[in-house]
Amino acid sequence: MFGQSKAFSGFSVDDLDKARQFYGDTLGLQVEAGGSGDMQLLTLKLGSGTQVFVYPKENHTPASFTILNFPVDDVEAAADELAKRGVSLQRYPEFEHDAKGIVRGPGPEGGPVAIAWFTDPAGNVLSVIQE
Repeated sequence: MFGQSKAFSGFSVDDLDKARQFYGDTLGLQVEAGGSGDMQLLTLKLGSGTQVFVYPKENHTPASFTILNFPVDDVEAAADELAKRGVSLQRYPEFEHDAKGIVRGPGPEGGPVAIAWFTDPAGNVLSVIQE
């Protein structure tokens, strides 16, 4: 039924201006402002035409799960670059992290995976992941 659909995702934030700065300036993503009237939003333009909508929500509650995963070739270099840009990696007690805050283990396909989590200014969880 939806096999040919060009699906997209979206999530809320508590401050659209902070989100625009974080996703555009800090992470270096292409961010477009849009919407109409009282319903303003941001569109994150990702690789191969993928779009993610970011919208303000007055009673925003941060997602307690990873809302966006950014695949990278070198998770250590990505972690270093995030730190240089003022982004702190998150540490979760149920995982063993290395000194940089990277978790390593088997991925869903059985191969090795390395992942590091961080949050946006609204508290939503994001990751950089190397498979």
